[in-house]
Amino acid sequence: MLKYLLMIVFLIPLCLLKNSWWLVHSLMFLSSFIFMICVYSYCDLNMISYFFGIDYFSFSLILLSFWICSLMIMASGSVYSSFYHQNFFIFMILFLLIMLYCSFSSLSLLSFYIFFEASLVPTLLLILGWGYQPERLQAGIYLIFYTLFASLPLLLVLFKVYSYVNTLYFPLLFDFGSYYFIFYVFMILAFLVKMPMFLVHLWLPKAHVEAPISGSMILAGVLLKLGGYGIFRVMKVISFLGLKFNYFWLSLSLSGGVIVSFICFRQVDLKSLIAYSSVAHMSMVIGGLLTMNWWGCMGSLSLMIGHGLCSSGLFCLSNIIYERLGSRSLLINKGMINLMPSMVLWWFLLSSSNMAAPPSLNLIGELSLLNSIMSWSSFSFLVLIFLSFFSAVYTLYMYSYSQHGSYFTGVYTCSLGYLREYHLLFLHWFPLNILCLSGEYFFV
Repeated sequence: MLKYLLMIVFLIPLCLLKNSWWLVHSLMFLSSFIFMICVYSYCDLNMISYFFGIDYFSFSLILLSFWICSLMIMASGSVYSSFYHQNFFIFMILFLLIMLYCSFSSLSLLSFYIFFEASLVPTLLLILGWGYQPERLQAGIYLIFYTLFASLPLLLVLFKVYSYVNTLYFPLLFDFGSYYFIFYVFMILAFLVKMPMFLVHLWLPKAHVEAPISGSMILAGVLLKLGGYGIFRVMKVISFLGLKFNYFWLSLSLSGGVIVSFICFRQVDLKSLIAYSSVAHMSMVIGGLLTMNWWGCMGSLSLMIGHGLCSSGLFCLSNIIYERLGSRSLLINKGMINLMPSMVLWWFLLSSSNMAAPPSLNLIGELSLLNSIMSWSSFSFLVLIFLSFFSAVYTLYMYSYSQHGSYFTGVYTCSLGYLREYHLLFLHWFPLNILCLSGEYFFV
C-alpha cells in the first residue's frame, strides 16, 4: 500500500509547473481507480510497515479521501479561472490527502494523533486563504481552539499510557479496566469534538460557512470521519469503562441530534443548514460506535461513507448557486426551478439520499444503526423516531424552499450549468447509490 502514498508524493513536484491543474486532477482520479482495484475486505490488519497498516475500515475511508480530494479540484473552478495561487492550492489538497492517508493507515496511537492534528493545518490554510468573508479568521480560530482544547489532554494520556505499557502499537494495546477513568474521558472527548457531538459542535457551522467549496467538501466528506475512526480504534483500550459510561455520551448525542434537527428548521443559510444536518447525522454514527457491537460499527462505517459523498454533493450544489447569485440565503435562492431547471434533478437526487431514501448507502447505514442502538436500549426508539423523521423534514424544507415557488425578482438571468458541474454531481451521486448493491462489503 506504500506505493499509493508515493503516487501522491510524486504529484507534488507537478504543482511547480504552470497549467498543471487538470493534469494533477486526472492523475488523482487515476490514483483513485488504481487504489479501488485493490479492494481490501479482510478484518485483520495488513501491515505496510511497522507504523502503517490497513484493514477494511481504513481502506474504505482512504478511498473516500482519494475520491473527495479528486472532486475538490474539479469543484474549485473559480480558483482555476481567477488564477489565485492555483499551484499552492493544489499543493494544499495533496498535502491534506497525504495527512489523511497516513492517519487512516497508522498503527500507532501517537502517529495517528500526529497526522490527525496535522490535517488541521492545510484545512485552516484553505479556509483562511480561499474563504469568502473576513469572518473566516474567527472561523479558523474556532476550528483550531475547539480541536486543540480537546486534543492536548489526549496527548498527555498517550504519554501516560506509554509509560505504563511501553507501546502505543494498536495490536499490542489492551483494556485498562476500571482504574483510569480520566483516560477514558480524555481519549473519547477528543474524537467527539472532531465528529462533532452536540454541545461541542459550534466550530463546524462557522467553518463551513466561511470555507471555500473545497474546504467544505473535505471537512464534511472526510475530516469528520477522523473522529469516528479514532473512536473505533480506541474502543479496544477503554471498552471496560465504555460499557459502564457510554450511555452518557450516547444519550447526549442522540438527544442533541434531535435538538440540532430543530435548529435546521430555522436556518436560512444553505451552507449552515447542510452543516447542521451533518451534526444530526453524526449523532447517529456516535450512537452506533458507542454501542460497541458489530452492527453499530459497520452501520457507522456505511453511514460515514454515504454521508461523506452526500453532504459533499450538497455543498457543491449550494456553491453552484452561490457562484451565480452571490448569496447563500434561502430568501434569495428560491424558485431555482425557473432559473436552473436541469439542476433541480440533482437537488432532488442528493436531497433524497440525505434523508436515507433507497437506494442510497445512507439507508443501509441508518437501518444498521437503528438495529444497533435499539439492541442497546429499547427506549431509544423514542429519540430515533424523531431523529429519522426530522432528517426528512429539514431536507424537504431545504429542497422545496430553494427549488419551488416564485424566484427572486432581483435575479434576471444566470447560467443553467456547465458540463463540469453535472459531471461533478454525478461522481458524487453514482457511487453513493451503486454502493448500496455491495452492502455485504460493510458487514464482512
